[in-house]
Amino acid sequence: MKQLKKNPRLFGLLAIVMGMATVTAADKTAPAPVKISSIFVMPAGTKDGRDPFFPESTRAFEAMMAATQTNRTAEITSLKVPGISGTAGNLLAIINNHTFAIGDEGDVITPAGKIHLKCLQIAPTYVVVEVNGTTHRINLGEQ
Repeated sequence: MKQLKKNPRLFGLLAIVMGMATVTAADKTAPAPVKISSIFVMPAGTKDGRDPFFPESTRAFEAMMAATQTNRTAEITSLKVPGISGTAGNLLAIINNHTFAIGDEGDVITPAGKIHLKCLQIAPTYVVVEVNGTTHRINLGEQ
């Protein structure tokens, strides 16, 4: 003890080492932290829950409504080709009042809602389109 009083640096070093020993001993004996998980269920509509800051807003439900609309099965029978025009090397097809060239993509309006399609081939009497990953042939003037 006399040497510690004579050399304060040695005393400080001893205090640091003792402090580290107690910290590491406390870490080893501490129980593992409990993991608490929160579960949040998105309400299906405004009757089930609302945004507390904007109670009249439907912004939270728009993503869910859009997902249900894109997952809807497209009704291919509602696609109509009333006309095909252009030159032999550059044909254009009118599908539900929207003009398409080969390779064009776009949305057309049908009684079931909008359908996104891609025009793959245009012949003088028919058009081949891709809707939701499947190809369909639509004949000219079919009702």
